[in-house]
Amino acid sequence: MMHLRETLSVAIDALRANKLRAILTSLGVIIGSASIVLVVTVALTSQKYVISQIEAIGSNMVYVELVNASSKNTPLSYEITLDDMEAIRAQVPGVTEVAGTREYPMSVVVNGRERPVNLIGVTFGYQAIRRLVIMRGRYFDSSDMEQRSKVCLITKKVADRVFGLDNPIGGSIRLGELSFTVIGVFRERVSTFGLSEIKDESVIIPLTLMKYYTGTEVLRTLYAQAERSDQVDSVERRISQILKSRHPAGAEYDVETLTAILSAAKNISLALTIVLLLIAFIALLISGIGIMNIMLVTVKERTREIGIRKAIGAAHREIMYQFLFEAFLISGGGAVIGILVGLAIPAAVQPFIPGNLRVPVSTWSVIAAFIVSCSTGLLFGYLPANQAARMQPIESLRYE
Repeated sequence: MMHLRETLSVAIDALRANKLRAILTSLGVIIGSASIVLVVTVALTSQKYVISQIEAIGSNMVYVELVNASSKNTPLSYEITLDDMEAIRAQVPGVTEVAGTREYPMSVVVNGRERPVNLIGVTFGYQAIRRLVIMRGRYFDSSDMEQRSKVCLITKKVADRVFGLDNPIGGSIRLGELSFTVIGVFRERVSTFGLSEIKDESVIIPLTLMKYYTGTEVLRTLYAQAERSDQVDSVERRISQILKSRHPAGAEYDVETLTAILSAAKNISLALTIVLLLIAFIALLISGIGIMNIMLVTVKERTREIGIRKAIGAAHREIMYQFLFEAFLISGGGAVIGILVGLAIPAAVQPFIPGNLRVPVSTWSVIAAFIVSCSTGLLFGYLPANQAARMQPIESLRYE
C-alpha cells in the first residue's frame, strides 16, 4: 500500500508539472463521456415524448374500418353497426370503452357564404377514447344520445368563423336542413394534422342524428379502448373474430392499433441512439490515441527520471503503475468533467421545454460513460507504461 501511495503521489506530481498538457489531453475524454450521457438522455426524452403524444391521441386504442367502405357497391350487410359496437363491449375481455363515428361533408352559412365543414356523428364514449379537450361548454350526455337532441360541439375555428367574438355556447348553427344548438367547443388533445376524422373545421353531433343525412345508421370507424397496454393485441384479435362472425364472408375489416406507430418510433429512436453512440465512442477512441501519443512523448522526455527511479530501487511494476495512474487520472478526470457537463446541459434546458415533459437522465449512461472513458485511458496507456517499465536503468541514465 505504501508503494502504491508513493507511486500515485509521483503520478499526480507529474501531472501538476504539466497541467496544460494534461487538460488538453483529457478534452477528447470530456467530449466523449459528455456525448454518451447526452445521447442517452436525448434518446430517452424523445422516446418519452413520442409515447406521450401517441397516448394523448388515444390510450391503448384499437380502431376498425370497413375496407373499401366508400364504394357505392358495398352491401349494407358489410357495414359496421351499433350492434357490432355493443357486441364488442359485451364480449371482448379487457375493453373499457367503445365508440363509433360516421363522417359526412356539410356546409354552414357564414355572412351569406357557405363554408365547408366536416360533420361527424359520434357515440357517447368518443370523448373518453379520443381524449378530446372541451374548451368551453360540455360534451354530450346520455339523454342527448337517447332523445336525439339537436345539439353539437364545434372546433374553435368553426366558432371563430360563425360566432366571431360572441359566446358560441347556446348559439344556433344550421347544418343542411337541421339547426343545432352549440353546447361546447372542443379540440384534440394532440393535433393529428388532419390524419384522423377531426379536421380544423369540424362539427360533432350525436350519431343517432346522422340518419337524417345519410339515410342509414352505420359506423365508418369503430374505436375500442383496452384496459392495459398488454391487452391491446388480444383485443385486436377478438374484435376481428367478432366482426367476421357477425358479417358475411366477403366483408373485410382493417383492424389497427397504435402499437405499430409506437414500435416504429422506438426503432427510429434506437437507430439514432446507436449512430450517435458510435460517434461518441469514436471520440473516445481518438482521445485514447491522443492519451497514448502524449504518454509516449512523456516517457521519452522522462527517460532520465525513469532511470534514476530504477537506480534507487523502483520495481518494474511501480514504474508501470505510475504511468498507468497518470493515464487513469487523465481519462478519469476527463470522464468526471464530461459527465458533469452531460448532466448540466439537460438541467439547464429543462425550463425551456414546453409542457410537463421531463428530461430523464439514465444512471446507467453515467456509469457506462465513466467505465468506458477510464477503460480507454488504461487501454491506451498500457503501451507507454510498459515501455517505461522495460527501460534499462544504465541506458536511461545516459539519455540526454
